Formats: sequence, C-alpha cells, structure tokens
Amino acid sequence: MIANNANDALLFLVDTVLALYIVVVLLRALLQLVHADFRNPISQFVWRATAMPVGFLARVIPRWRNVDVPALVFAVALCFLNIEIDLALAAPGFGAQPLMALWWAVLKAGVLVCNFYFFTILIQAIMSWVSPGQYSPATALLVTINEPLLRPVRNTLPAMGGLDLSPLVVIIGLQVVSRLLPLPGLFR
Repeated sequence: MIANNANDALLFLVDTVLALYIVVVLLRALLQLVHADFRNPISQFVWRATAMPVGFLARVIPRWRNVDVPALVFAVALCFLNIEIDLALAAPGFGAQPLMALWWAVLKAGVLVCNFYFFTILIQAIMSWVSPGQYSPATALLVTINEPLLRPVRNTLPAMGGLDLSPLVVIIGLQVVSRLLPLPGLFR
C-alpha cells in the first residue's frame, strides 16, 4: 500500500515536472509562430530555458518558415520520454511498441497545447475583469498568443452588447478537440 502511494507520488511528480518543461518548449515554438515580442521578460525566460537543447537540435534540424521545428521535435521527444517513464512506473514490465509510443507522444503534445491555450485564455479573461486596460508583460504576451484563436471566433459571433463570448467558445472548442484525441488516460 505504501509502496503504491509512493509510486503514485513519483508518477505525479515526474508527469508534472516534464509537462511544465514541455509546455515551455512548446511555448517557444508558439512565440515564434505568432511573432511575439522577444524583448518581453517572459519570452526571454522561455528562450533561455530552452536554448541549449533546442539549439543543439537546430544544428541538424532546420526551421521551416516561422515554425521552430527543432523545438517541436524536442517537445515530442520529451513527451515520448514521459510516456516511457509512465509505463515503467505504472506498469512495470509492460512496454509499448516504439511507433505506438511515438504516436502517443505526438497526441500528448497536442493535449498539452490544448490545455495550455485553455489556461492562457482563462487567465486572460480573468485579468481583463480584474484589471482591464492595464499593461503588464504577462498580459501583452497572453494577448499575442491568444489572439490568433480568439479573433476569428470574435469576428463570426454576433455582437452581444459589449460582451465578448469568444473566449468561452474557444475554450469549449479546445476541450472538445482535447477529448477527441485518442490518447490513453494514463498519459493525459
């Protein structure tokens, strides 16, 4: 019983630490994709936290237009590592086929992107209620990241008397997409 609880705690800790770093790596790719301000202190942190491994991969994997392919490859590799660790801790002796684990890694990266956008849109909406119109590096970055998802929805929704429902619609859409991804529950 105690060993099982310790194993669950270790699994939680590994998943949390890896998921947080994977999100930082994915954020690097997203920041480049949306042309974020790299003078922003948060952008600088993301750049520094991912510079070494992504820079190493960039020597052999080129970027494609605005897509930071080395960062995406590194994020999927970290997801693959996370899945292998989860399998080793949760089901000792059971190993997935490498191609299946790679597919799960790609799906896990997709789920993490959906979850990331869910939280950033939620935080942006709350910040707009608590301190509307105030500038901070975080709000500037949130707007830059979220606008490509919110703007098309905002433009298609009918006017609601000053009430912006686009965050709600996008959050619901993200949750639907996340649930449609066929990722086993152990790896979510």
